Amino acid sequence: MRLNSGNTPWRSTLQDPPTYPALENTVHCDCLVVGAGIGGAMASYRLSLNGAKTVLIEKRQVGYGSSHANTGLLQISNDKSLTSCMNTFGQKSGLLFYQLCQAAVRNILDLASKLDIDSQIIPRSSLLYASTPADVSALREEYENLVANGFDSEFWDEERIASVYSFSKPAALYSRSDAEANPYRLVHSLIAKAATNGVRVYEQTEARQYEFTEDGVICHTENGRIIAKKIIFAMGYETQEFKKDHGAKLINTYAVMTKPLKEFPKWHERSLLWETARPYLYFRTTPEGRIIAGGKDEPLTDPERRDIRVISQSQRLLDELEALFPELKGIELEYSWGSVFGSTRDGLPYIGPHPRFPHCYFIEGYGGNGTVYSMIAAELLTDTIAGKNRPELDLFSLTRSAKPSPSQNSVVI
Repeated sequence: MRLNSGNTPWRSTLQDPPTYPALENTVHCDCLVVGAGIGGAMASYRLSLNGAKTVLIEKRQVGYGSSHANTGLLQISNDKSLTSCMNTFGQKSGLLFYQLCQAAVRNILDLASKLDIDSQIIPRSSLLYASTPADVSALREEYENLVANGFDSEFWDEERIASVYSFSKPAALYSRSDAEANPYRLVHSLIAKAATNGVRVYEQTEARQYEFTEDGVICHTENGRIIAKKIIFAMGYETQEFKKDHGAKLINTYAVMTKPLKEFPKWHERSLLWETARPYLYFRTTPEGRIIAGGKDEPLTDPERRDIRVISQSQRLLDELEALFPELKGIELEYSWGSVFGSTRDGLPYIGPHPRFPHCYFIEGYGGNGTVYSMIAAELLTDTIAGKNRPELDLFSLTRSAKPSPSQNSVVI
């Protein structure tokens, strides 16, 4: 699957990233992690802290899949609001999901002092604004539920918004304790630290076949084998080519990054910005003085069609940015890209085991909070592999929308 189109920005922010060899022999491990994006990076790092003998493989170069197109917004709030989660899953489960996201953002912020490559992890607040006056009542209800359950959020009226931003909206929630990061640098920093801690990392190493045995899984690559007791599949949206989830949906999404600004517009605390409309637009700044705008989601097409759509969708995103901040009129873009993006029907990611794949676990952080979901997954799965019971996994069950399938002994990709 070709995941990205256009010109993604992050490679230029890390001039000499660490490199790793291809696998050319047989190795044994406690856990094999397949995929060196943000999910695999976080899982490998957490496994290294637990002392598990771990191997990480990536069929491309590290960080060159969906993580290369990630826009790096890290938020407690989700595409599905706390109110909607509590209505759909029950108050206890809906709140648990948001509490897990809150803890995950906090844990990502804590990484800044523990990693050797600066990942530009910066605390930020978020402004979620009402796209139309009709959205104000739902926004107020969301505010009441957030505050009642201990989340740091304020309800802002139109006058308050206009006092600190270049735009005015009918209402907004201003929430604290979110963050931003450079996703490419974060992936490399996590994997480099994991390698320092003993994880064996192999790039340009594609899994060709898996044999499921009584004691574990044998992964065959072009020039080697990995004999593992457990596997964590962290293949992102490409998981759908390997194991189709009926509750998952893939689409195209788009983003742009401007050239560095000489000065910023009226933008309170350089907060993350997003809206109540679905699909939504979102905006953030970067430490280099740039602006990222994203959204304009549309149905999944072939990569060639997406290549063409990058041009028109990028212009539409630029128009939206200039509409919010009129003083930016004439601003120039430096990067424009389109990518595959995944979501689920019920708004929760898929994390955990699947009956068709013994000794295996999956990280499918589908939704607008994929990096946060990856941190949740890394913690839950590494604890599970270490023998600790994590009942929170029930919330993210891979079979919650599908009947279990019979076990099988071999899978060829």
